[in-house]
Amino acid sequence: MVPGRSFNMTATDLAIDVSGVTKKFGARTVVNDIAMQVRYGEIYGFLGPNGSGKTTFLRMLCGLLTPDGGSGQCLGLDFRRESAEIKKRVGYMTQRFSFYEDLTIEENLDFIARLYSMPQRKAAVEKSLERLGMVERRRQLAGTLSGGWKQRLALAACLIHEPQLLLLDEPTAGVDPKARRDFWEEIHKLAVGGLTVLITTHYMDEASRCHRLAYIAYGKLLARGSVDEVIKAGGLTTWEVKGENLWELADKIRGSPGVEQVVAFGTTLHVSGRDTQKLEASIAPFNSGIHHWTKIEPGLEDVFISLMETAKDNFT
Repeated sequence: MVPGRSFNMTATDLAIDVSGVTKKFGARTVVNDIAMQVRYGEIYGFLGPNGSGKTTFLRMLCGLLTPDGGSGQCLGLDFRRESAEIKKRVGYMTQRFSFYEDLTIEENLDFIARLYSMPQRKAAVEKSLERLGMVERRRQLAGTLSGGWKQRLALAACLIHEPQLLLLDEPTAGVDPKARRDFWEEIHKLAVGGLTVLITTHYMDEASRCHRLAYIAYGKLLARGSVDEVIKAGGLTTWEVKGENLWELADKIRGSPGVEQVVAFGTTLHVSGRDTQKLEASIAPFNSGIHHWTKIEPGLEDVFISLMETAKDNFT
């Protein structure tokens, strides 16, 4: 929950308030009846496997795709009828680096400012360079930047027109841990300043940094809430196992009654299931001296793996 905000939300608290959002490509329903509410100033994590419909949902929110169904508002505007106005108030960072590699950082930002017809273009570019620490690199060609610096340029471009909402589509994919940490520090600073952020990610540590989460798989919303709420709603019982020959143990217990997943975590195994009695009956014969079993609280990754394995593929 965002500090200082009440759990009970009203329409005026919400930057995004949509329901029934649906998109089909041919016979395939890519986004199926999704509802989402995001508060102003909130960092909202949007998670799910590749092909789950996350990017399609983001593109519908900012008017790049036309939904087949749904209603609601984004930034107080009808997200279907007023998409042109929403585009002006949203910064959208795509998965792929999409700037001119033979232009400098400064030239790319100036080009973006021209697209938004900003009256004080030079000042806006200068502010963007200073805000994300790129003044000394302003004349560096975008094509020569590392992954972390390309990410920083992309964020600067998203912010140059002072949007009210950031839509970030896997923005930290392929960058090093320090660049990821620096990026998230910047995102939290922006949120404290009142900017709303909807971000897709595959990293569980990043998901834990969000105020609230939603999990989508094959077009359907399967879970949402705070980290604690999502984990609790997962209903998993999880045991951590240490000892020798864990792979042999995994093969023996995988598929047993109540055992829904057996996943390696470093030098341990996590064994999880929703039916606690069946799970514990199945692992009891292996709870011997060569393996040490500890009942633990399931983590986000345990819950999301479970959700993904039980979701029905919508490819056909």
